[in-house]
Amino acid sequence: MQKLTVETLFEDKREVLDLELLSGGGLDRNIEAPTLSSPGLVLTGYDGRAPRGRLQVMGETEMSFLRSRGPQGMQESLDRLFALDMPALVVTKAMEVPGPLLETARRRGVPVFRTSLKTGEFYRRIQPYLESMFAPTTTLHGSMADVYGVGLLIVGRSGIGKSECVLDLVERGHRLVADDLVYVSRRGNDVLIARGHELQRHHMEIRGVGIVDIPSLFGIRSIRQQKRIEVVVRLVDWNEKDAYERTGLELELVEILDVKLPQATIPLNPGKNVTVIAEVIAMNHLLKYSGVHTAERFNASLQAAMRPVRDYLEQDYE
Repeated sequence: MQKLTVETLFEDKREVLDLELLSGGGLDRNIEAPTLSSPGLVLTGYDGRAPRGRLQVMGETEMSFLRSRGPQGMQESLDRLFALDMPALVVTKAMEVPGPLLETARRRGVPVFRTSLKTGEFYRRIQPYLESMFAPTTTLHGSMADVYGVGLLIVGRSGIGKSECVLDLVERGHRLVADDLVYVSRRGNDVLIARGHELQRHHMEIRGVGIVDIPSLFGIRSIRQQKRIEVVVRLVDWNEKDAYERTGLELELVEILDVKLPQATIPLNPGKNVTVIAEVIAMNHLLKYSGVHTAERFNASLQAAMRPVRDYLEQDYE
């Protein structure tokens, strides 16, 4: 999770949120939480459970209450409000901001913004940005591709052929998301979003060839900026002493950022078409998502076919 200052938020979302800076002190303050708060209870005098480190948003209700307090009552409410450890205060609906509020904010070193957006719309626009900035993140060595709409994260030792596999997938009409270095962030409880490095710009390193520019070679439709990881494909060297899944009845799982994902381990030996296998993995995942589990259905049909024989043997007393 990276640090987020008020100044960074202002620079990134000034136009989208239609922010106007009214009091400029304290732009280096850190925003410590991805959620917003309304200081309604604090203005009335109760601050026992007031959250700290959050952006405070004042709508029409809070501003109306503040004006109804009179000069002395307004100042008392403002002193309680700015006693909170808040990074910044935002006033919505382009409302006029009282002078005492701005003066108290300057004295406390808290920046005050005004937006023309309604309170609900302001929440809707800023929340995804805050969630993405505070999302748990990690970096993985691998390649990420969108295959039939399924996000495949291909991992394995260096030089095993991850990039070559994704390059072949792109040539077959699928889309590259990231190669070599994959940035992963968790959204919500169980969604992992993968993307590439900004400077990499969908370039790939192919041993023996060098750096290739995928969108220049295959067109803009050959890439995606980000994609949800749905299946991990692990490429390993073939070892006859190892046991590999052959029926698909046992689900192999791998954990990334506390999220468990299905994993398919593919042993490599000469002549194996990894690209086609990757496509089959994606299509099989789509089948499971639609409620069709091929391995379980095949196993059930075998058990049904064996039932008459089992019943006969149970009745054979000789």
